[in-house]
Amino acid sequence: MNLASAPPISFATSRLNIRRYEPTDEDALFEAAKESTREVFEFLPWCRPDYQRVDTQEWLQAIQANWNSAKSFDFAIFDAAEGKFHGACGISQIDAHPVGNLGYWLRSSSHKSGIATEAAIAMTRFGIEFLGFKRIEIVMSVKNLASQAVAIRTGAVFEGTLRDRLCLHGSLHDAHLYSTLLPTI
Repeated sequence: MNLASAPPISFATSRLNIRRYEPTDEDALFEAAKESTREVFEFLPWCRPDYQRVDTQEWLQAIQANWNSAKSFDFAIFDAAEGKFHGACGISQIDAHPVGNLGYWLRSSSHKSGIATEAAIAMTRFGIEFLGFKRIEIVMSVKNLASQAVAIRTGAVFEGTLRDRLCLHGSLHDAHLYSTLLPTI
């Protein structure tokens, strides 16, 4: 991926500040992951019961390198008014077409607030406006009803079910594929 200029490291919505992770986010990310293990582990294997602070540290160290190589663009989601860390969103699995995969997760205490939808819409705009994507995909296990609901609320279009597309905890899962195309946003 060849970027004409460096994409912004932060942007805002009406309720959220969305910015690239910083090393100072360690405590907030670690606490949110530990809070959320029970709810998200099934679909996010990194957020496992034995999640340790070193996992958070290693993730935060990888962010800048992934950003510089255009491998992924990962952002933390904060409440604009109170500064509470809600979770994350990002674009990864970037290919040359140019297509990227939109991902998002929220800490358990932020579920069912519309935050994931708001962040996902903003992240889609970021991908189209600043990264030059023509297509943004969202892929989730067919069992992940919450992620599916977010994809639908963003206006993404269901394209089909992909057989054995995801490997979660050593088991293959069928996955739903949703997409947003350039003219849609």
